[in-house]
Amino acid sequence: MTDNVPAAVVVLAAGEGKRMKSELAKVLHNICGRSLLEHVLVAAAPVGAKETLVVVGHLRDQVIHHLHDSDQEAATVVQEQQNGTGHATRIALDAAGAIDEGTVVVLPGDVPLITTATLQSLLTRHNETNAAATLLTSELDDPTGYGRVVRTADGHVAAIVEERDATDAVRQLREVGTSIYAFDIGKLRAALSRVTTDNAQGEEYLTDVIGLLVGDGEVVSAMSASATETLGVNDRAQLALVRRTMRDRIVAHWMSEGVTIIDPQTTWMGVRVKIAADATIHQNTQLHGATTIEKFANVGPDCTLRNTYVGEGATVISSHCVSAEIGEDAKVGPFAYLRPGTKLGRGAKAGAFTELKNATVGEDSKVPHLSYVGDAEIGERVNIGAATVFVNYDGTEKHMTKVGDDARIGSDTMLVAPVSVGDGAYTAAGSVITEDVPPGAMGVGRARQRNVEGWVQKRRPGSPSARAARKAVEESGSAATMDETSPVDPHDEAGE
Repeated sequence: MTDNVPAAVVVLAAGEGKRMKSELAKVLHNICGRSLLEHVLVAAAPVGAKETLVVVGHLRDQVIHHLHDSDQEAATVVQEQQNGTGHATRIALDAAGAIDEGTVVVLPGDVPLITTATLQSLLTRHNETNAAATLLTSELDDPTGYGRVVRTADGHVAAIVEERDATDAVRQLREVGTSIYAFDIGKLRAALSRVTTDNAQGEEYLTDVIGLLVGDGEVVSAMSASATETLGVNDRAQLALVRRTMRDRIVAHWMSEGVTIIDPQTTWMGVRVKIAADATIHQNTQLHGATTIEKFANVGPDCTLRNTYVGEGATVISSHCVSAEIGEDAKVGPFAYLRPGTKLGRGAKAGAFTELKNATVGEDSKVPHLSYVGDAEIGERVNIGAATVFVNYDGTEKHMTKVGDDARIGSDTMLVAPVSVGDGAYTAAGSVITEDVPPGAMGVGRARQRNVEGWVQKRRPGSPSARAARKAVEESGSAATMDETSPVDPHDEAGE
């Protein structure tokens, strides 16, 4: 174990977070694809601590389940009564009883912008100064609400004073504690045993440890970090600020990796998104979950993609895609909705106002516009005519439709599953297909058309339609009857 490897990391996540006014534990609020707590744990993991402990209390079942579901390698310690940060740290150390030497890093669970590099620098400073404690500080333009760092004349840390306990002079200080520390674990244990509740909140403050160590003549050092990186989250406004900052960090990273992002301020993406160099992301685009975009792909404007793969050279415009796979050189949109299980082959198209769900569309096949394709397997080089519906649900169960290679589905076809259309087969426009269509056949499922002459003059005399019809007949010299007395069965299928 090297000097820079701590014996333990303790994350304090037991607080109520009253200002969030939420039924969700504060540390579980999400920014850019991870909870606040996950961001902290991900930053701390690379420092390689022997043990990571998360102190839980308020809504602890939520936090424990979240840690289990997110596969974070951290043990939980329950703080039954939220009696302050000093108390929370003390019970965490009690749970790590076998660890009696080395360094312990303590940090809150609501600082999602903290980085591994800063934590490693804190550990380096702690070891280089041979300190009993090293605290991370920041200078704020408006330090309201934060504990102030009080220094001695020679620049060492004398104390951290919580604002509610501070004098007016101390409140004027702009250097604040960030609640992130590195401690000698033995000296921390000894100091915590002497922390009292003699303060405005009647709680055990971890900040009081600093004063105790100073009083013991121990070295207490500090390291300054960016105020942005140490931002905590106490209310919804701070949550939004941190989310924007995280977005900026992620977007800047991908631009540095060779991705063109047309308008960073209107582009949102999560931490699990992956984008290849030479991809282009247009304005008003959101990329969430495990979305992957390959090189030369164009996504946006006005797109939302979640857990979606976009192949090389593909184009997605003004569309919403969830758990879909868009193949190389495929085209999506505008105004398409790709639902889970959709797979577009190379060069395939899902055009304007189309919705696809659990559907495979083969290479160079097209669903150009105004169609619903659900639970389907479509072969290669197929054209699906406008207003086609794959009727997949019988009210109880979903059924599959299969369309073979080089088939042509006429506009306004209803394919009532389970049904198949063979290779090279056609369906006539306006058909309801309820039986399999063999390869090379034409499926026709519609009534024969007949025209009722004189219907408009009979049923709409004097109307604009009647005048237009009469004029057209007169100008063309057509022999078609315009006799307003022509017999028309009022119950005829063409009538009302």
